Formats: sequence, C-alpha cells, structure tokens
Amino acid sequence: MKRFFTFFLLAAFAGALTAGSAAAKVYKLSSPDGRTAVEVDVQKQKPVCWSVRHGGRQVLAPSAISLTVSGNEIGRDARVRDDVHRKVNRMVSAPFWRQAVIQERYNELELVLADGWSLTFRAYDGEGVAYRFSSTELKAGECVTGETAEFNFDRDYTCYVPYTTGTSNPYSTSFENKYTVAPLSRFKDNTIAFSPLLVCLDGPLRVAVTDADIESYPGLFLKKGRQAYSLEGDFAPVPAVVRETPRRGQVLVDQYTTNLAVIKENASKKSPRHFPWRVLAIAESDADLPVNNLVYLLASPSRVKDISWIKPGKVAWDWWNDWNITGVDFEAGINTRTYKHYIDFAAENGIEYVVLDEGWSAPLDIMKLNPAIDLKELAEYASSKGVDLVLWAVSYVLDKDLEKACKTYSKMGIKGFKVDFMNRDDQEVTEQLYRIAEAAARHQMLVDYHGMYKPAGMNRTWPNVLNFEGVWGLEQMKWTTEDIVEYDVTFPYIRMLSGPVDYTPGAMRNALKREFAPNNSNPVSQGTRARQVAEYVVFDAPFEMLCDNPSAYRKEQETTDFITAIPTVWDETRILQGTVGQYIVTARRSGTRWYIGGLTGWDARDLSLDLSGLVKGKHSAVLYRDGVNAARNATDYKIETVEVQSKKPLPVHMAPGGGFVLVID
Repeated sequence: MKRFFTFFLLAAFAGALTAGSAAAKVYKLSSPDGRTAVEVDVQKQKPVCWSVRHGGRQVLAPSAISLTVSGNEIGRDARVRDDVHRKVNRMVSAPFWRQAVIQERYNELELVLADGWSLTFRAYDGEGVAYRFSSTELKAGECVTGETAEFNFDRDYTCYVPYTTGTSNPYSTSFENKYTVAPLSRFKDNTIAFSPLLVCLDGPLRVAVTDADIESYPGLFLKKGRQAYSLEGDFAPVPAVVRETPRRGQVLVDQYTTNLAVIKENASKKSPRHFPWRVLAIAESDADLPVNNLVYLLASPSRVKDISWIKPGKVAWDWWNDWNITGVDFEAGINTRTYKHYIDFAAENGIEYVVLDEGWSAPLDIMKLNPAIDLKELAEYASSKGVDLVLWAVSYVLDKDLEKACKTYSKMGIKGFKVDFMNRDDQEVTEQLYRIAEAAARHQMLVDYHGMYKPAGMNRTWPNVLNFEGVWGLEQMKWTTEDIVEYDVTFPYIRMLSGPVDYTPGAMRNALKREFAPNNSNPVSQGTRARQVAEYVVFDAPFEMLCDNPSAYRKEQETTDFITAIPTVWDETRILQGTVGQYIVTARRSGTRWYIGGLTGWDARDLSLDLSGLVKGKHSAVLYRDGVNAARNATDYKIETVEVQSKKPLPVHMAPGGGFVLVID
C-alpha cells in the first residue's frame, strides 16, 4: 500500500511537471538577417512577456503585455492554440514618403490564442520590432478597460523625453515640447510623455519607443514604470464630459470614462479587428534613426485607390507673418485683396498653394464666410494663376459640417484643409481624424494636420494627408525665448521617424543667440539664413510652408528662388553624418539630382563631406552656405558654384546656429 501511494505521488508530480511545461513556453522569432531576436514567454497565471536582443545585446528586458476587454485580461494565463510563422520580403511603394520605394523584410510570429484572439510579433531587418493584438470575435459595444505595455531596460540609460504640457489634464496637449535629456531613473513621477521617446543604449545602439496604426484607439503615452529602469504605456480614456470653447470651437475634456476604447461595428465581418502596433525602432547609430521606416511599414495600406490627384508642394502662408505685407496700396489683413497679393506672389515663384489661415470663416461655423473674404472670387483668381487654395479649420468645427464643407468647397475649387487644434489623441479624436481624411479623399482634397499628434503611419493609409504637426516648430519664435536651434538637430532623430512634420520654416529675418527676441507681427528665427534654407532639405514635409510674407521674400529673391527650387518629395534619403542634439547632414535624391542639407547647434562646425556614395567622378554643384560674417550677422550667406569629386571630400563650415545646402547635378 505504501509502495502504491509513493508511485501515485511520483505520477502526480510528473503530471504536474508536464502540465507546467505545457503552460510555460518560450517562443522565438528573429529577423531575416538574424541581427534581431525576440523571445515571447507564455506562463500560467502571468501576462505574456517579451524581450528583445540586437546584435547579441539586450535591447528590451522581459516586459509584460496584456489587454483587458470586457473583464477579460487577454494575454494573462494565455492558452496558445497554435504558433504561425511567416516570412515577408517585398518592395513597398511609398508615395510622398522620404523615399519612393522601401524594401520590407521581416519574419512574423502569430500566437493564436483562445476565444478568437491572436498576438502577433514582427522582427524586421534594419528597422526594429513590434507587436499587436487582434481579434475575430469582438462585438460592437465591448470595451477595452486597460492595457499593459511595459518597456523594461536592464540599465539606467539616457533617454530623450518629450513630456506633455497639459497641466490640469495631461492628456490635453498640443504634442509640442522640447526634449528633457535624463536617465530612465529620473523620469518625472506622476507625469506622462508623448511618443516617440528615444532611449540611448550602450555605445551607438538606439531604440525609439512609439506606436503605429492607431485607428479607433488612443495613442501611446509613456510614464515611469514600476521597475527600476522601466517605462509603461499610458492611454487617454474615452471622454465622458466635454465642452466647446466659444472662441475657436475646440473641444476640451472635463471628465473621462473608465474605458480606453469602445468597440465599434466592424465594416468587414470576416476580417480581424487589429489593435495598434507597439513599436521599438532599433538603430545601430544616430544616423539610422531619421531614415527608419518601421512606423510607415506597420501602417495599414493606402485606402485611396487613385492618388494621381494628390499634389505635394510648397505653400505661401499668412499666419506666421501676421499678414504683414508692405509696399501695397491697400490695408493688409484678412481680406480679398491681401489674399490676391499672396496668390500673385505664389504664381510669380512657382509656389503651388496658398493657405487661408484662421479668420476666413466664422470661428464656430465653417460654412459662414468672413464678409471681407470673397472666397469664390479668390478661388477663380487662384485658378487663373495656376495656384491652389487650402482652408484652415478647427477639427471639431469642420467635423460638424464635414460632408457639406467638403462638397461645397471642393466644388468651388478649394484643394484641401489645414486642420488644427485637436490637441488630443483619445479614441474619439483618432476616429475623427480618420473620418476627415476619408471624406477629404472622396472629394479629392488634401489635408494638413496641425495641432496634431505624430503621424503613426496615417500618411500611408490616407496619402492625401501630407503633413502632421506634433513638432515644436518655428511658430514658437513668435512668443518664446527658448532654444529651438538645439531642438532642430534633435527632433529629426526622434519625432521624424514617425513621419512628416509641419514645422513651417523659411524666415527671412534671422538672429544670433545673443540678440534673439520673440516678435508676433515681425517674427525672427534663431540661427542663420542658411539654416532656414537647409531645413527644407533636412525636414520631411511633402506640404511645405514658406512662413514669411511676400514682401520679405521679394526683398530676398535670390534666397526665395533657391528655396522654391527644392523638391518636397524624394526618391531616396540618406543621413551622411550626425549626432542627436548636435548636428545632422541629410542627402536626398530627386531624379538624378542630389540635395544635401546640414544643420548644426550653437557650436560652429567644420565638416568634411564624403560624396563617394552619391556621385562618381567630378560634378559641378551649387552651395548655399553661411557667409564669412554669419557669426556676427545671421543673415549673411553666400551662394557659390563649386566642383565636387567622388574621391575628394568637400570641406564645409557652419557658423553657430548655421547650415548649408549643396545641390549636385
């Protein structure tokens, strides 16, 4: 009897081991080149954990992930019914992106879970890793009440953190702020940051934490994690109580529900419902960050079948320069004659668009025109000059009359909307912006999203959305004394990997650090004139503003001619040199012509440009650079013709806050 009892215990123990082994399993995935490896640890009564290594070094320590829907925590105590592996190697067309075609190579692991759920991981060559949840069984009305998205690190790495600027409501933010540079351990308590956020690992290895494809779901904020060197995802809940501001019609949230998202009816009953990707963009150097394509590749493919009507280009803009034109015989302002003047300027200089910014319509009614504006006359006049018009609107005001506004103004000849003051990324706003993009596309209208979070791949799904703000841009110079020069050589490595920026360069009044002062009606840029020109090459922006006024540009026609000749879309982009927060040199190709733009911080910098990877033999090139006295007067510049050789590096000097553009035929 004793022997039988012992045998029973041993059998039971063995059975427990077998059951435990079945419940706890590590699934492995690597990128096609083997450089990046992902491990997914599925354990009983615990959340799924994933970890990442790159080049044999740890990028992400084991980090928990789960999603709570209708009281069920998906990913905890997960039952894996199947693991499906896929390989993808293809060329992806990328219209209006930083390069025309992208090679997409990744391996995928899909863990098929119980109850219609799956958890998918991807490991890309040269780009990074990502995961997302999907479901085939969700029903309309079900609610997501929580999400665990940990990003744990093994050491106290330095990170670049863009904290939100909301005070009473941290989720109410314009997604514009400088970067705080500090160790992970010093991430501010009870504070959140918007993404992308950059973590600098040992040596040159970098990882940017962000998200992609955030349709009908809140965007990713980050907060201090519970572990020593950890970040955790944070998400704006669905609003419960909102109010409309009387001045602009912006909608502010006074109270939130306990839900992150409410599941809506799926248009396609047979296709799974996908949640956003959680993204780690991995770079082996700073220079790899601005050309990382992971967010774009993870986005849903284009929903616009015919994109032939979408026309990127440059824009004569009114608001930054406060309509402050001179030398005319009419009173400048928000009126028909002023905008005809802007249209004339655009036509004279081959500028494709003019924006009518705030003031052309009633603040709370986009269908009610300012009496001083004859919009039909302006549209006809612009058309006769070969110039197109774009109208500014607050997103909530436009959304109330969306179909009517699109139908009316597109019929009038208006080509798009500059949409502003969303200042949120909760589910209601992400749905609103997809709704606006869809309606605009149906009426063949483009969109410029100002007052916006980062693109997160929306520009791939809706290619008629050309620009996105979510950047601390040149408009800040109208009211702040803070340093934008250092920011200019920081955000291209972080924010820009998510997509284009609506930074709005082009100031013709330029100031050194010691003499700069904000000015609303006659704003001035920090740094040199050559820096302003270089920003047209360094910054991604298919729909690029000329922020200053026609009078200023006519006085500086040589610079104006140089700016207007720079393309806004590219066949290829490379980063030749650069260090985050210090300087950047970007090379872009349009057809057979190369445009090389450089920016430095407040330190003067001497560069040696190795052009051997761009050209062969000798070429004639045009160089727009800081003048010899640019360190004394920021407006000093020189344009010269130089000979460049593939085997002989070209020396270039940048003044403090300076820049340059080299154009090689």
